[in-house]
Amino acid sequence: MIEDTTETPTAASRTRPSRRAILTVGTTGIGGVAVGAAASALLLDDNSSGNNRGNGHSATPAGGLVVGLGTTAVATPFPHQAGISVPATQQGHGTVAAFDLVPGADAAHLKALMQSWTAAIADLTAGRTPSGDADTTALGSGPCSLTITVGFGPSLFGKAGLDPASRPPQLAPLPAFRAEKLDPARSDGDLGVVLAADDALVVFHALRTLTRLAAGTAKPRWIMSGFSRAPGSSPDPTATGRNLMGQIDGTNNPTPAQPDFVSKVYVAPDAPTTWMRGGSYLVFRRIRMLLTSWDAQTTADQERVIGRHKSTGAPLSGGVEHTPVNLAAQNPDGSLAIRGDAHIRLAAAANNGGAAMLRRGLSYDDGLTPDGEPDAGLLFLAWQSDPNHGFTPVQQHLTRDMDALNRFTTHETSALFAMVPAPQAGGYLGQALLDPAGG
Repeated sequence: MIEDTTETPTAASRTRPSRRAILTVGTTGIGGVAVGAAASALLLDDNSSGNNRGNGHSATPAGGLVVGLGTTAVATPFPHQAGISVPATQQGHGTVAAFDLVPGADAAHLKALMQSWTAAIADLTAGRTPSGDADTTALGSGPCSLTITVGFGPSLFGKAGLDPASRPPQLAPLPAFRAEKLDPARSDGDLGVVLAADDALVVFHALRTLTRLAAGTAKPRWIMSGFSRAPGSSPDPTATGRNLMGQIDGTNNPTPAQPDFVSKVYVAPDAPTTWMRGGSYLVFRRIRMLLTSWDAQTTADQERVIGRHKSTGAPLSGGVEHTPVNLAAQNPDGSLAIRGDAHIRLAAAANNGGAAMLRRGLSYDDGLTPDGEPDAGLLFLAWQSDPNHGFTPVQQHLTRDMDALNRFTTHETSALFAMVPAPQAGGYLGQALLDPAGG
């Protein structure tokens, strides 16, 4: 886990942002499905994905878009994929999956797959049945706030025969971090997909659809599913959620209302790697919580490990949950209120050169380990414009300076993906890389 590394948001920054400008898109067909609809269903990663929580197929798809026949959409100066910036009441179920290209698959196969995935995602997020899909698993469920976000891993370029120079330095494999115990079979991947919805059945069906479409080009490498607080379960839907340690988790996440949010999370419009302009880099980690050891600590000891009060999330330096942390505050005996190895001290932006990321977490519970311990913890997703100035330096700091939380967690999975921007009107995911001429 990583404490959010940005300044505390004001009350105004935690409110729901407004929708953005209207953009008309075309309806050029691919595989019998309007690609204009596909593009529009992937545009606008906004705080409005809760708008499609109904059961009817006419519901607004994820991202607050009006798709219908695929003739209109909401867009931003950055054509972001949906599923990155989601509301505080994020979907209750999520799955992260990695795919590997099969032997013999090349850039042409990858292009065809991205075209078919783009069209299918447009249908799935609108609550429609994709063309040729006979699976009735989620029939009648509606979109249920479904978002699907797609990206490319570092290993894809060599396997697909893409120009090595087209892989940006931000997509170099992550370095090894001290004390991690990674499972290579459940790490990395050529393609990464993040799916989330209010209904686990909808997520399952969407992933099965993408898997069937990938047959002959790519196959699943690993799949991990988790959950968060169900929409409507809290009397305050904007309240920060809790993780399986019982801690409030995500207090200082950046919000779209902050003026530097876009630059922290999304690749700049003038970035050297043109195909990633408007995209975002995702670091994914599966972090097992050593819950038996954690539960053996007193509440006061747990609070000293984190640096926050367990019940309220307020920093031990004083105030309420969103009070800015005062790292210089002292106890009456002269000791630091937030001790030197506390998680929030070591993860603070002030101690990491201003490193920032948008973090999302899904709790997971996979039963028991072979030794009878809980196999449970956090599926950690960190979105950023550059992991070399986001996740990587923060994680290096946390492991080098012995974050107290490290005694109660184990990092078991690691992956990095370049989550491409949403397609332009009439286009498909990854087109700027796979076919920059637009053919």
